[in-house]
Amino acid sequence: MLKPTYPIRTERLLLRPYTPADLDALCAIQSLPQVTRYLYWDPRTREQSQESLTTKMTQTLLTEEGQTLTVAVELAATGELLGDGMLNWTSSLHRGGEIGYVLHPDHHGHGYATELAQALVRLGFEGLDLHRVIGRLDARNHPSARVLEKIGMRREAHLVDNEFVKGEWTSELIYAILRHEWHATG
Repeated sequence: MLKPTYPIRTERLLLRPYTPADLDALCAIQSLPQVTRYLYWDPRTREQSQESLTTKMTQTLLTEEGQTLTVAVELAATGELLGDGMLNWTSSLHRGGEIGYVLHPDHHGHGYATELAQALVRLGFEGLDLHRVIGRLDARNHPSARVLEKIGMRREAHLVDNEFVKGEWTSELIYAILRHEWHATG
């Protein structure tokens, strides 16, 4: 079980549960085509962002496999919502998890995604006692692949044309890191 003490602080970020007050900022992120380009869903309307927010507000802890913990990512210096991060508990038996993140494009290139991904992996290993954490992404999403490489993950698979997404065949990359590798890097 993982029940974080919020907010989770990193060097420049606060990771916290979503609240109803986040709707405008979340909608501003989720409505952008460049945000959803490599995701399974299309740009969202305000109503769709409200549905997404309602779900995200319930994802504050992990009590069993198959659940997802979602955190709002806030810039500590300004309180601005940058996006969100998630930790999915994929297997209790195999002690596996998966991380993911979505940030507003205005905040790309500043190391925030790397800082967030590090915090999510730390939550998985130290908070949930996972053995292995993965990250999956569209093979065309080179910036996201660089984030995973920066935090010490290795590319383990390149699945060619394995999914039909938004009317086209897409390839997927899978990155992973083991608990002992994580501890050796930091």
